[in-house]
Amino acid sequence: MATLMHSLLLSSIYFTLSCSATSDNGGFTLDLLHRDPPSGEARFRSVRSAINRSFSRKSSLLSKISRTKINSIDATITGAGGEYVMKFLIGTPPVEQLGIADTGSDLLWTQCLPCTQCYKQDSPLFNPSKSRSYRPVSCDSQQCQDAGTPFCDEGNSCQYQVSYGDRSHTAGDVATETLSFGGKIAFPKVVFGCGHDNDGTFSQTGSGIVGLGGGSASIVKQLRSTTGGRFSYCLTLLNANVSSKISFGSNAVVAGPDVVSTPLVKKSPDTFYYLTLEGISVGEKRTELASSKAGFRPAAEEGNIIIDSGTTLTFVPQEIYQGVEAALDEAIMGEKVTDPQGTFGLCYRVSGGQGIESSPVTVHFKGADLVVEAVSLFVEVEEGISCLTLVASQDLAIYGNLFQMNYHIGYDLVKGQVSFQKTDCATLE
Repeated sequence: MATLMHSLLLSSIYFTLSCSATSDNGGFTLDLLHRDPPSGEARFRSVRSAINRSFSRKSSLLSKISRTKINSIDATITGAGGEYVMKFLIGTPPVEQLGIADTGSDLLWTQCLPCTQCYKQDSPLFNPSKSRSYRPVSCDSQQCQDAGTPFCDEGNSCQYQVSYGDRSHTAGDVATETLSFGGKIAFPKVVFGCGHDNDGTFSQTGSGIVGLGGGSASIVKQLRSTTGGRFSYCLTLLNANVSSKISFGSNAVVAGPDVVSTPLVKKSPDTFYYLTLEGISVGEKRTELASSKAGFRPAAEEGNIIIDSGTTLTFVPQEIYQGVEAALDEAIMGEKVTDPQGTFGLCYRVSGGQGIESSPVTVHFKGADLVVEAVSLFVEVEEGISCLTLVASQDLAIYGNLFQMNYHIGYDLVKGQVSFQKTDCATLE
């Protein structure tokens, strides 16, 4: 019943995906490798930075849902930390690039020469003039329309422009290129954004975005003939010191007697993966999303939460949060303190690596009950202060990546479902 809450070094998480396995049946698996986190005061600054980006990201995601007519592609990113960076090869001959793997956006884009403005990145910038397979996309093509909400230049070439909630931006040409993973699997004529004007809070570790969303421009959709519209990932705990995994195609099937699945709900925009949240339990105390004074509990609204790999925290409706906070407050025997920056509603004093003991927390999706890892529930935001990573939201609900750790999570766009298998991701082959 009692669980140990460890300090989570959120914004120091970096993952590089490199091809580690392929198969002959259209599936492939890649490693997610994380770097060493900062220590001392730097780790707490990193935590706060990642937390702030979670709120900025939520605002950006919400603006995409509420906006009915826009004149630019609207995507989302995290900043320097809490991100998953996917290694891929682009062009002929292939050039290695690193893009943030993001289920909250569609278009893959990378920085390109010549640069009107480019932020500093560790790897060489992609030079389309040196690639034999680079082809600009015309404005009247279906590929241009699939890129989101593009616009045309004077030469009828398809252009894109992406703006972010933190005033970061990218703009450039929509084109097709050969995309490969580890030099073993090559996909020709993949639509991507070749960014010539990019600036803001981007990390120099990455060169752009790899969109894993549900829209037409996503590589999940573009590679569907090979992958069957399936991908999965398994995020290890932060102290695991081993790689995580992301898989596509036949390698991405999540199966077994202990697997639970919940329907994907089709809503606009189709980029996001909408699930149906019914409630959250602390031990035996369950807080429902919908209730009735007459005692009849109507079904929760379909598609009331999105699952997102790029958001650190988990955001839920106020009525859910209040019930969970009250139940945890009753279950946890510890000294309550106030978050000095006023971000979190439930915080406790910790010392000397001491954890927080609590009843287990279970998230109830339609058809799938998920027990949240103890290390996912609380984060040490300042030395000696640990806070609940569940946050109340008045608008958009998001199931963030901390709550997803140590679950093998499979997305199947053909069956229209997301499957979860509780596992030790450090041991996943």
